[in-house]
Amino acid sequence: MQYTSKVVKIGDLFLGGNNPIRIQSMTNTNTLDTVSTVNQAIRMINAGSELVRITAPGVREAENLVKIKERLYSEGFRVPLIADIHFNPKAAEIAATIVEKVRINPGNYIVTSRKDSGITNSKPALSHYSEFDYRKELEEIQSNIYPLIEICKQHGTAIRIGVNHGSLGNRIVERYGDSIEGMVVSAIEYARICKQLDFHNLVLSVKSSNTVMMLNAYRELAHRLQQEDLNYPLHLGVTEAGDGEQGRMKSIVGIGAVLVHGIGDTIRVSLTEEPED
Repeated sequence: MQYTSKVVKIGDLFLGGNNPIRIQSMTNTNTLDTVSTVNQAIRMINAGSELVRITAPGVREAENLVKIKERLYSEGFRVPLIADIHFNPKAAEIAATIVEKVRINPGNYIVTSRKDSGITNSKPALSHYSEFDYRKELEEIQSNIYPLIEICKQHGTAIRIGVNHGSLGNRIVERYGDSIEGMVVSAIEYARICKQLDFHNLVLSVKSSNTVMMLNAYRELAHRLQQEDLNYPLHLGVTEAGDGEQGRMKSIVGIGAVLVHGIGDTIRVSLTEEPED
């Protein structure tokens, strides 16, 4: 299939549509160490990274993104910055006023992750959620994410909904199991919420360390997004790929297999090495 995505603006960079596949990487320094983070970001940019992602697990790290951005600008580097958020909505809201894009994980951002549920099966599970409870939680998610959406609208900030196999929320795991279907549904739920809130500066991903699962998840997601006119740009990556030749080969297999199906707008190769590698 050929997946034709909408175009999203991230700073001065256009992603999706007929634009080139964008390359990005992520720093692994302490975000509070401004100098080290800036120096590493510059090495990444010089190696070809068109976007730079920086972790912001807490409010202090999110606030320090200002200093990092100012330092990069003073050095003549104006690539879009992405804040990587997992657990802290306040950090996401602060970061959204500073950087060009914020990445949130639906399994960790608002609802309890499966790590606390004791559910680890890979097949659909018997749900403890009634239909009423399921819908009620979706309404709560929309209410909780609304402040971030409004901030992003105000500042022109993009959002990536980053679904990771292995960190799906309890509600999804109990209904769909730890499965491709669960990953796809989780991403689509958030895409629908964003559309309902009239927010379209959106990127989606369904990443896995299992390359076969990754391929099938992206193919299913792309198919269903097109059916609902939710065809936002897709971010590709293999999680926990490792390092050396093995890490490179695993990334090539996973990312390449998706790209060859005409799916994907930006890629990140995740090696346990220096990010410029």
